[in-house]
Amino acid sequence: MSDRKPPVAPSSPSTPPGYTAPLVNALQSLQASWRWFITVGLLLLVLGLIASVHVLAATVFSVVFVGTLIVIAGVSQLVQAWRIKNWPGFLLWSFAGLLYTAAGVIAIINPITGAAALTLLLGATLIASGAMRLWLWFNNRSQQGWGWIATSGLITLLAGILIAAGWPANSLWLLGLLLALDLLFQGWTLLLLGLALRNSASK
Repeated sequence: MSDRKPPVAPSSPSTPPGYTAPLVNALQSLQASWRWFITVGLLLLVLGLIASVHVLAATVFSVVFVGTLIVIAGVSQLVQAWRIKNWPGFLLWSFAGLLYTAAGVIAIINPITGAAALTLLLGATLIASGAMRLWLWFNNRSQQGWGWIATSGLITLLAGILIAAGWPANSLWLLGLLLALDLLFQGWTLLLLGLALRNSASK
């Protein structure tokens, strides 16, 4: 049997070093849509700037949006529960669906109360996540590289404690600020991607 290896096709001179062929092909397929990426990026940047100025309105919007999703999830769970009403878990599914629906309706009707609940939930989640990472680090502290887990856990834990310490006053602006930062980040990312695709298409 011959030990000769099959010939390898030479890489394209236009392929940047470190890029795989599937990634390059995906980027090339998006070159014609660079205007769309730039437009959406600019729109998100504008919305992010507006949200950063009107953080209370952004908070209310985010709570209403989340409340709507919760209502949809609750109604879907109720429909699913009634479709399997002969199963043993029918009452549990129905109770969970009613609870989800009621929580979503309360968030929509009273966004300020919903913002306070979501902010407290965010703080509790960060505290739990940070404590879990620190616990994982403590049990594996002898292994190399686990210091980053400890640092990440400590930062997350401190962020959760700060949110909980400032509650409920921070519930009026925290969610809106997070929404603004997310819009700015996503907009800037899409804008840079669109500009990169435009420069690549012009070559």
